[in-house]
Amino acid sequence: MSAPNIAVFDYGAGNVYSAVHALSRVGADAHLTQDPAELAQADGVLVPGVGAFGYVADRFRARGGERWLRSALEVGQPVLGVCVGMQILFEDSTELGEHRGLGALSGTVDRLPAPRLPHIGWASVVAPAQTQLLSGLDGAYFYFVHSYARLAGTPVTNLVHPDLPVAVAELSYGAPFAAAVESGSLWGTQFHPEKSGEPGLALLENWLRQISN
Repeated sequence: MSAPNIAVFDYGAGNVYSAVHALSRVGADAHLTQDPAELAQADGVLVPGVGAFGYVADRFRARGGERWLRSALEVGQPVLGVCVGMQILFEDSTELGEHRGLGALSGTVDRLPAPRLPHIGWASVVAPAQTQLLSGLDGAYFYFVHSYARLAGTPVTNLVHPDLPVAVAELSYGAPFAAAVESGSLWGTQFHPEKSGEPGLALLENWLRQISN
């Protein structure tokens, strides 16, 4: 079986080289691209993101990512958003003002109500029922660095495919928030799998396994 062709969307906001390296370590044919046409041809696409929500969302749109994402989700192309790359999948954010997200998932990304920010370090994530993303990783520790998140309190829904359930792994830092989401072909992690050692590599293997199936 040939290695899955994985595109890492290099739209100017992310630690792209570490993502490519981690994907290559678990058997993917991973490469960077800025071309939405190349994204559409990939077996799966990883969307990285480092920085403020508004800047990341604007850079994503400027490179044609919004149109590609909508088409990808409609046809079921696997997409994995990481950190702010997951956050921009939601409807909006209050980080440094009000900013419109991509609207693939419901809800707002808000500042964590914690006395000390950013939230930096390793934390144990409880896997939700029937998860594929965190299969075999219940209670594993992953690396976080963020001050904003999609807070719990209202259910997360898939706005592209409302019939699909959304599995949410929650973690608490000041308040419960979405540490990972999984709905059909759309997966996301608030933590950085590429910086999370063996558990992070195992999570990426889970993603590749789902793509290969």
